[in-house]
Amino acid sequence: MLNIVSWNVNGIRACSGKGLFDWLAAESPDILCLQETKAQVDQLPKEFFSPSDGKGGSYWSRFADAKRRGYSGVAIYSKREPFSVTNLGVEEFDDEGRVLLADFGDFVLVSAYFPNSQDAGARLDYKLRFCDGVLAACDRIVASGKHVVVAGDYNIAHEAIDLAHPESNGGNPGYLPEERAWFDKWASAGYADSFRRLCPDPEKYTWWTYRVRGARERNVGWRLDYHCVDEGFMPAVLKATIRPEVMGSDHCPVTITLDL
Repeated sequence: MLNIVSWNVNGIRACSGKGLFDWLAAESPDILCLQETKAQVDQLPKEFFSPSDGKGGSYWSRFADAKRRGYSGVAIYSKREPFSVTNLGVEEFDDEGRVLLADFGDFVLVSAYFPNSQDAGARLDYKLRFCDGVLAACDRIVASGKHVVVAGDYNIAHEAIDLAHPESNGGNPGYLPEERAWFDKWASAGYADSFRRLCPDPEKYTWWTYRVRGARERNVGWRLDYHCVDEGFMPAVLKATIRPEVMGSDHCPVTITLDL
């Protein structure tokens, strides 16, 4: 079995001060994908690069940071080093540190931080270009004979079940018709939302705004974080969970367990 965790930490340095690496050692997943690290590699202390796995070993790590300091960024921590690691290969997205693709042999793991479309859809065109870039990359991977796991903050609540108040959010970023339509296209192209495939229950969220007092305590949230897999890999998915009890960010971790 292989356990993968994905978490938008809303600043890796801030989250580390709230117990990120203690939690990582206790949880000891095989792989951890982080999004919104908000740090350049040269800003990070050395202990960020090979933290303890809680079992007498340490993690291999790789980061993709944005040219703009304190913005975006993704990372992968793994108990075993992948065969190769690349960016998306598209300058406008790689400049924002939005994707790492790690080849683990039978499958390629993608740690992705999808853009926020912003108020009035100010970055909607950019976001949809990014989404299509990820889709194209995944199609190439699957065509090569490998499976794919796309872990990350998609910044999209796909369906009404995926946010607390869909009726009042139709014009808000993350629930725009164009974003939801892209997710439909993604699913139709053969990429399964592993959590929703296994869990039809409502009120399962991964993000709660800091702007509304008590939103997390009252579970007024959105499900923005996913592990999606190609349909051919879905039979290997044993479990997919959301971990709202884990604090340290406005998002919580999501997990997937694969039978390899």
